[in-house]
Amino acid sequence: MTVETLPELIDFPFDSRGDRLPAEIEALRSEPVKKVRTIAGDEAWLVSSYQLCKQVLEDPRFSLKETSAPGVPRQYALTIPPEVVNNMGNITGAGLRKAVLKAINPKAEGLVEYMRANAAELVDTILATGAPVDLRAAFTSPYSEAMHCRILGIPFEDAQKLAASLDIAFMNSACPVTGAKLNWDRDMAYMVERLDDPATYGLMAELAALREDPDYAHLTDEMLATVGVTFFGAGVISTMGFLTMAIFSLLQHPELWEELKADRSKIPAALDELLRINLSIADGLPRLATEDMQLGDVLVKKGELVLVLVEGANFDPEAFENPDEIDLERPNNNTHLSFGGGGHYCPATALGKKHAEIAIETLLDKMPEMKLAVPVDQLVWRTRFMKRIPERMPVMW
Repeated sequence: MTVETLPELIDFPFDSRGDRLPAEIEALRSEPVKKVRTIAGDEAWLVSSYQLCKQVLEDPRFSLKETSAPGVPRQYALTIPPEVVNNMGNITGAGLRKAVLKAINPKAEGLVEYMRANAAELVDTILATGAPVDLRAAFTSPYSEAMHCRILGIPFEDAQKLAASLDIAFMNSACPVTGAKLNWDRDMAYMVERLDDPATYGLMAELAALREDPDYAHLTDEMLATVGVTFFGAGVISTMGFLTMAIFSLLQHPELWEELKADRSKIPAALDELLRINLSIADGLPRLATEDMQLGDVLVKKGELVLVLVEGANFDPEAFENPDEIDLERPNNNTHLSFGGGGHYCPATALGKKHAEIAIETLLDKMPEMKLAVPVDQLVWRTRFMKRIPERMPVMW
């Protein structure tokens, strides 16, 4: 009797380094839909070409919400309640989208001025401390945390309390993490308190006011608090991750840094290119097929997990000519998939770009000469969900 040997699946994600494109991506060009094994030990289809990634993100039959359903293949163990996975869908369904979109509009009164002042204060502290400095700990993390505290309307002094949860909340783990529920319950209790605190302003105050509106009688304090907890967590992680990697990319390309110093009007184009080459989305965006669907040469069956490899799409030579180069004149540089796509396209796109633009302008003004203090290979890197960023990034100027 002949025993059929099944092909061994490759493990995903690939390289834990965030400063270089994983070598496996080039091999995927000839097989843009490939079966892989996830951290949780389940099988998934990894999609890596631009067109197919875009197809998955835009087709609602590839569902984000269903990835949290019981018994489905897992990318990794859930570290937040299953109902929070489709957070923007929950917000929309509860009628809260309008309040959230208003809060994250970069044109909101006083927000840009606050961000500029905060960025300047942080850089002044760095200059006073002297080189070398941990860029993430001294600048990108507190800058991102401060912005989200300002939008939520909570004290910045509480940012560290909330940020302490993020290492677990956004962890890649094969098994459930015991501390995850403790973190979640603690942060939810904190946000419920803010709903009742007369000193609260911003988004949390607007959400609290909805409790007096008969049209929102269906909302519970837990639903409102969930918006605050997830907004802080996902928002801080994504903006800090991109900003850290954007500055790191500028350090790797001193010619681009000099170009931006000479002409600040090029910063918006540079941001889209830095978003395109950004490697902080490490694990792929998960979707679950809700029916049998053809994806390229592969028939994806109902109930199978699909992972969208954003960095594969953004470096696809079929979509971006010479993708390894930073080209400020690239005609389609804003078509990258770093903000997702379809129904789950990131609603904070404009805010994220303004956040990074102000940070880079401030660094150009106050720290025009900046470089890595140690070789890249001596930096410490780690991979986490939407967070393949340096754990430490010493710089000097």
